Amino acid sequence: MTSFQLLLLIISAIVFYIFYKQLISGDYPKRGVDFNAKLPDENIGGISRVDKIFKEVPKQKSRIDSLLEIADSAIEKEDLQEAKKALQSILILDSKNLDAIHRLGYISLREEDFQEAMQRYKEAIEIDTDDDLAYDALANILHKLKSEEEAIEHHKKAIKLDGEYAAYHFNYANTLYDLKKYKEAKSEYETAYALDSSISEAKKMIEKLEQKDL
Repeated sequence: MTSFQLLLLIISAIVFYIFYKQLISGDYPKRGVDFNAKLPDENIGGISRVDKIFKEVPKQKSRIDSLLEIADSAIEKEDLQEAKKALQSILILDSKNLDAIHRLGYISLREEDFQEAMQRYKEAIEIDTDDDLAYDALANILHKLKSEEEAIEHHKKAIKLDGEYAAYHFNYANTLYDLKKYKEAKSEYETAYALDSSISEAKKMIEKLEQKDL
């Protein structure tokens, strides 16, 4: 036997010994049985952390939402012109956007442009005939413009749509009081106060009307 053959024999013996040792000890990965992941379970995902796989992708803010935020921030800072620009931009993108229309109506009221405000709230009602907020706002404007019958009609529509909102009863009561319909006004003030006791002005008006001969 040559030296080379002897060397190959020794190497073969060593390899066989290592393989036999692992086979006897069971220290090898068995297919589909006891192969363990070396990473902690929470880092694997899938089964143990399904939420990581199916986690909802955050929605990007739309252009309209961004413009509404700009408008609200400008209104808070009393920059009504900047707010109007943002809101008018929204209406270019969506001519029936009620959020923008309501805000423009509010700004018009702040500027005491009652005709413009009235137009905005009428527009809102054309888009949504169940827009109770628009009916209430329009009723207050009509009252200021001395269109009393229309004002009462719109107050009633707002209350019919949401009779649990105290502010609608309070606003209606104010209109009735100005029209010297004191008994009806007192009833509406009482309803408003019953629904929301934080409206202290309603309580004051109830006490004031109790002194009158109704």
